[in-house]
Amino acid sequence: MRVILTEDLKGKGKKGEMINVADGYARNYLIPRGLAVEATESNIRDLDRIKQAEAKRKERERGQAEDLASRLAEVGIVLKARAGEKGRLFGSITNKDIADALSKVVGEEIDKKKVELEEPIRALGEYTVNVRLYAGVSQAIKVTVEADD
Repeated sequence: MRVILTEDLKGKGKKGEMINVADGYARNYLIPRGLAVEATESNIRDLDRIKQAEAKRKERERGQAEDLASRLAEVGIVLKARAGEKGRLFGSITNKDIADALSKVVGEEIDKKKVELEEPIRALGEYTVNVRLYAGVSQAIKVTVEADD
């Protein structure tokens, strides 16, 4: 029997895939538990519509991420922090601090998880930080850390 999965099933397939399974497995396990629906013409059309809508949404999100990346390419941020005599900071600059500063400059909310910082910045200077905006879309930005007067 051909069914369309409504959930990911380990060893069988991912959500939205059409697979062939035994009739009893489909009727007694998959369909009653809501893990799959029978692959009728209307369900196949619905699946195609859902896949097209998902593809459009992903393309739109990718376009927005590329637009944001182009705006970030022009931006460099300057962060001020208290520092000692030798340029060591009292504390550190984290990915949250960088994300907050970028959000203010760009005008869009940037999640701290998207800022790729191997370890917190603990000294004055210029750093290059990568911001991952979407799958396959990332942008390097320049972060300058200056002493707070």
